[in-house]
Amino acid sequence: MSVKIRLQRHGRSKSPFYHVVVADSRAPRDGKFIEKIGSYLPQTQPATIELDVDRASYWLQNGAQPTDTCRAILSYKGALMKQHLAVGVKKGAMTQEQADAKFAAWISEKESKVQSHVTRVKSGVTEQLAAKLAHEAKVNQARLDKIAAKAAAAEAAANPVEEVATEEAPATEEAATEEATETPAE
Repeated sequence: MSVKIRLQRHGRSKSPFYHVVVADSRAPRDGKFIEKIGSYLPQTQPATIELDVDRASYWLQNGAQPTDTCRAILSYKGALMKQHLAVGVKKGAMTQEQADAKFAAWISEKESKVQSHVTRVKSGVTEQLAAKLAHEAKVNQARLDKIAAKAAAAEAAANPVEEVATEEAPATEEAATEEATETPAE
């Protein structure tokens, strides 16, 4: 019996959710499986992966072959690294304590890289959101100015008599001030 580590698709249309399973290679994709060792949600940024690294390493040591996508997932979560270190311990190249220390250091380094990526993505999203909001505020202000100009034009068209009266009044006041200034000079 050939055993594979592969993905089982769940979730609705255009919103996939996968289980990482160990299954017989002859079984259908979403059919019978031997053991569920994790889950994979590709829609999040970065993708959410939960994996039992010990069980994945166990199945790899017992000959299970991962599919290409599962190989990438196992590599990302450290199952392949753990299996590699276990082979080194079995051959006598290092002790189990050294292997555990190397694996812990690798995991902490990987977690810091992932955390920096998450921070960078979140800051980029925040900057994009701020730029969108600033652009939207600018567009809204332009729209409000346009509406105010239309309202002023409509008001001016509705009250033409008041404008004529206000235009004549300053003309008569100017004439009165001119006459007043001319009289004392004579």
